[in-house]
Amino acid sequence: MTSIEQPNLNPTQAWRQVLARDASASFVYAVASTGIFCRPSCPSRRPAAANVSFFPDPAGALAAGYRACKRCAPLGVLRESAMVTRLCRYLAGHRDHAVTLADLARVAKSSPFTIQRKFTRVLGISPRAYQAQLRAADMRRSLSAPGASVTEAIYQAGYSSSSRFYEQAAADLGMSPTRFRDGGANETIRFATAPCALGLLLVAATERGVCTIMLGDEPGALELLLRRQFPSAEIFPDATGMAEQVSGILAAMTDHPAAADLPLDLRATAFQARVWQALRQIPRGETRSYADLARAVGQPKAVRAVARACASNPVAIAVPCHRVIGSDGGLTGYRWGIERKKTLLELEKKNSH
Repeated sequence: MTSIEQPNLNPTQAWRQVLARDASASFVYAVASTGIFCRPSCPSRRPAAANVSFFPDPAGALAAGYRACKRCAPLGVLRESAMVTRLCRYLAGHRDHAVTLADLARVAKSSPFTIQRKFTRVLGISPRAYQAQLRAADMRRSLSAPGASVTEAIYQAGYSSSSRFYEQAAADLGMSPTRFRDGGANETIRFATAPCALGLLLVAATERGVCTIMLGDEPGALELLLRRQFPSAEIFPDATGMAEQVSGILAAMTDHPAAADLPLDLRATAFQARVWQALRQIPRGETRSYADLARAVGQPKAVRAVARACASNPVAIAVPCHRVIGSDGGLTGYRWGIERKKTLLELEKKNSH
């Protein structure tokens, strides 16, 4: 890669976004061998890294003598981003009722089809999914408040009816809203422990999927920690040893990261979910800094919030927070101990080749 054309753009991170065809990236990249510049999400064949330069916007690429790609139309990036930003603000300000594509089309003076296509291309999700995410975040905040009323929380979050909300509750909250509010009350959780390269592994799951992965040295101490995490739940050892789930997590240490495909019954805020998803995108054998992760979720100034989200990760290894290090390259704190973090990174690096 040639030098980047804006100091606050990280060329390594930008190249990763190009390889991942990241639709949320706001810059453009230019290819010296073709004289063309593209969006990072362009479906065209990836060029050789040595031929690539990055520009913060299409104007910079044009000034450098590059032509716009006809496939991805990068000249529309700024206009699309501005439109989607405006629509996101509109959705955030109208949480009290369902906003249709027709509504958004009137706001943007465009067609519903164009709104759907541009919104999805810029953010990677549809307007409907974005609004659902806003509502789910509102629900979590409302249900976490002391003396929370489920009915009041439903309508405060903008659901048109309680039946409409309950249709989506499992996907949005990972459990019923009442159980979410009550910290896992009436939830049945089974668990198993198994030896691993990092000591002892505990895997716990509800009927919806894995809810917690812990690392330690003593089975009794791990079980106590699990019970403290879910004080209102019914917790018991699994008679089968949860062989499938345990083997999937163990495979993440030495073989293909099968744990990434396990259903995760995570209790997360919308921001935590974004951070945990970004963690799962870090390739085996590689690391990122907290600042890298903050940029990856589109909030470069939220480094401390990202660190808190990593620290609150309830499923070690499956959501690989151990792959995050300090900006100086040093190993930072890890809930299960620095030595385990070091060992896990060494295992992944060894088995990634």
